[in-house]
Amino acid sequence: MSQRRRYSISLVAEMFDIHPQTLRTYEREGLLRPARTGGNTRVFSQTDVERIELILRLTKELGVNLAGVEVILNMRDRIDAMQRQVNGLLKAMAERFDAEMKEWGDREEEGLVPVGRRGLLRRSRS
Repeated sequence: MSQRRRYSISLVAEMFDIHPQTLRTYEREGLLRPARTGGNTRVFSQTDVERIELILRLTKELGVNLAGVEVILNMRDRIDAMQRQVNGLLKAMAERFDAEMKEWGDREEEGLVPVGRRGLLRRSRS
C-alpha cells in the first residue's frame, strides 16, 4: 500500500513563502480542511497544497478577497460534483445502449434488410 505524502504547516508555509498564520486563517475561513494527527497537528495533503496554490493565485495575482475565493472554490467543488454525476449518467447510458444493441443484434426479425461485409444480402425466397 502506497502512503500519501503529508505536509506539516511549517513546510507548506515555507513552500509558498507565507506565514503559517495565513494557513490557519484559510482554515478558519473554511477554505481549507487539513487532516489532523492524533496530537491535533495539522497535516496537509497534496490536494490541500494544490488548493492553497489556487487560493494564493486568486488573492495575490487576481486580487480576489477571501469571500470571493470561498465562492469560487464552492463553485468549483459543485462543478466537480456535477461532472462526476454526468460521467456516471453517461456511463450508465452507454452500458444500457450496449446491452440493448446486443439484445437487438441477437434477434432475427422479419422485415429487416440483412447486411453483410460486402453490403446488402439478398434473401433467398423459399
